[in-house]
Amino acid sequence: MQLEYLDMVLNESQRIYPLGGRIERVCKMDVEINGITIPKGTVMMIPPLILHQVPEYWPEPEEFRPERFSKENKENIDPYTYLPFGAGPRNCIGMRFALVTMKVAIAVIMQCFSFRVCKETPIPLVMSNEAFLVPKKPIVLKLVPR
Repeated sequence: MQLEYLDMVLNESQRIYPLGGRIERVCKMDVEINGITIPKGTVMMIPPLILHQVPEYWPEPEEFRPERFSKENKENIDPYTYLPFGAGPRNCIGMRFALVTMKVAIAVIMQCFSFRVCKETPIPLVMSNEAFLVPKKPIVLKLVPR
């Protein structure tokens, strides 16, 4: 399924609102990074939400800009600064299934409807501090038949 702009929108959505709260790894050996020693056995936690908001990697990180993930720009993204599904051999086993499912669902719905905000739509979107990043209130949108 080739839906290039939809891919860009999904990637940018996951950059701003990554589902997973943190990625955990155990340090296999003593490591020194920028003068800080991390002992073997230390559990390291990487919060994708914070990493995805670092201006050094993502200029104007609060802005929704799907073009960040265009073919031309994607090559310039450090793969370890974008972690919606983790990275390496222990990344999310369901990543491809999740992405294809989202694309199919969005494509089918968008063929029949367009989305509009309404008076019940929470703006700005406020997220909870749970283990998974979810909105505090339901996202209410108006579906308009095409």
